[in-house]
Amino acid sequence: MILENIRNFCIIAHIDHGKSTLADRMLEITKTVEPREMKDQFLDSLELERERGITIKMTPVRMVYDGYILNLIDTPGHPDFGYEVSRSFKAVEGVVLLVDATQGIQAQTLANFEMAKKAGLKIIGAVNKIDLNPVQLNEIIKETAKLIGCEENEIYRISGKTGAGVEDLLRGIIEKIPAPALSQKYAERTRNAEGKNYKNSALVFDSLYDDHKGIIAFVRVFGGEFRAHQDTKLIAANAKIKIKEIGYFSPQMKAENKIEAGDIGYIATGIKDPDKLKIGDTIGDEAIGGYEEPQARVFVSFFPNEGDKYEELKKSFQKLRLNDPALKIEPDANEVLGRGFKVGFLGKLHFEITSQRLEKEFNVRTVNSFPSVSYNVKARNKFITIDKPGDLPAEYEEIWEPMIDLEILTPAVYLGSILKLKDVFRMGNLETENIGERILIKTQMPLVELISDFDDQMKSATHGFASFSYQLSDYKKADLARIDVLVAGDMVTGLSRIVPKSEMEYEARQMAERLKRLLPQQQFLQAIQVVNGSRIIARETIPAMRKDVTGYLYGGDRTRKMKLWKKQKEGKKKLLGMAKVNISAEVFKELLKK
Repeated sequence: MILENIRNFCIIAHIDHGKSTLADRMLEITKTVEPREMKDQFLDSLELERERGITIKMTPVRMVYDGYILNLIDTPGHPDFGYEVSRSFKAVEGVVLLVDATQGIQAQTLANFEMAKKAGLKIIGAVNKIDLNPVQLNEIIKETAKLIGCEENEIYRISGKTGAGVEDLLRGIIEKIPAPALSQKYAERTRNAEGKNYKNSALVFDSLYDDHKGIIAFVRVFGGEFRAHQDTKLIAANAKIKIKEIGYFSPQMKAENKIEAGDIGYIATGIKDPDKLKIGDTIGDEAIGGYEEPQARVFVSFFPNEGDKYEELKKSFQKLRLNDPALKIEPDANEVLGRGFKVGFLGKLHFEITSQRLEKEFNVRTVNSFPSVSYNVKARNKFITIDKPGDLPAEYEEIWEPMIDLEILTPAVYLGSILKLKDVFRMGNLETENIGERILIKTQMPLVELISDFDDQMKSATHGFASFSYQLSDYKKADLARIDVLVAGDMVTGLSRIVPKSEMEYEARQMAERLKRLLPQQQFLQAIQVVNGSRIIARETIPAMRKDVTGYLYGGDRTRKMKLWKKQKEGKKKLLGMAKVNISAEVFKELLKK
């Protein structure tokens, strides 16, 4: 296939604006998937994607239409998975920016647009869900055209549900998105410092593990060609490989004899060690610039539910890391729970999805700590970085917390409701800007507030009509303190938190009350204590379960009953000495709420 007949593109949008449904119609129209095999959200292969109705992983697929090869990468819409979107941009020349005709431009629409613009991609606008005949359709088309900087008649009107307008959009992709050979972006990436064309070079933009084929690299070929059973190497890892299989995503992996410059496909490397291949590496003869390392924002320690499952947990994380390079994993240990891992995530949803994937895909149950963020702490005249509240020194001079630049897009009527959240989530000064009939609010907020229930509170305050996007900013000095939790006299690993001193007593009382409500009763009394150092700030008690051990005795000598009660009391005392409290993920989620 000649380069002029290839088009590489992504679909980008805010969450729930219809990317996966549009991809379904494209697969049908191009006959990539047989009608009898078709199902909703066809490219969402993860079980969790179907359960939640959202795209979590970017997914490539090769379609043939009207003599052209169309390589589509379907991308996630949630801000936690923005890194997936940015990686896909390295493999394509253009994007379809999709806007929901019933909701209009949302915060993540703006964020994705800015990323695509910065990446130098051709941007095509499309307004989806026209089958619903929204009254504001013309206004939203006008807004979208203004954002992209094009004429209103250049915005495609489509319905991912019915397929209306999708063939016109496919023809627009062929006409407007440049072929790799005609793309300035492609020319820049395929020439080295001497201005010469790269030899065989394929950029790894994703990967997964297969028990038989080893690590399968998802690649965009920028130079030369690759064939099955060819000897080549991983540049960054400096490792020689013999290609076991090569092919395209159609949408399942389909083996071919070769893939060439301009193509998106896969290379089965045969490598069994997950640490050898990194996203952003080059397969071939000469390195291509890769990706910026994503910054972990939320940290959680994971420990196997059963002590002998450590190796299983380790292998599971290694395989997840292949498919999700944003995970930052390092060994961790705890005196009660044993060996585990401290894992860095891009956000709260990223953490929730990963913990669920561990259980569903690898059958590994874990105990995890409270989600935390990274703090800069000045102690003994030098700064250290801590990712776990338990590492906060007993004495320190200053503590700095990470901030985010937050953008909220809301109908004007809900501005007052959002202002009420300002103090609850410690937002900074708010700047507002009119975008059509809506208001864009710009502010700063501590990252730790985002991983509480900010999303839920904002949706509740605005009846789901507001949306937000964010990016990591800088660090800001704060007045913070650490609180720990003891249940039945033992500190519960993972429930330690760093909170504002002004909110310490309130947070402690809330935590004690919620734990009393959420923790199951045991056969022994459980005292819940929330402490700051040696000071007890809040206390609650979960009474022991009672069993009438004398119920079968009627009348008779009371001493016999007293012996049974004494034996029961001693048994409960013994159980208390053996007590170990495990906190489920559901309890952690409840404790995060404001």
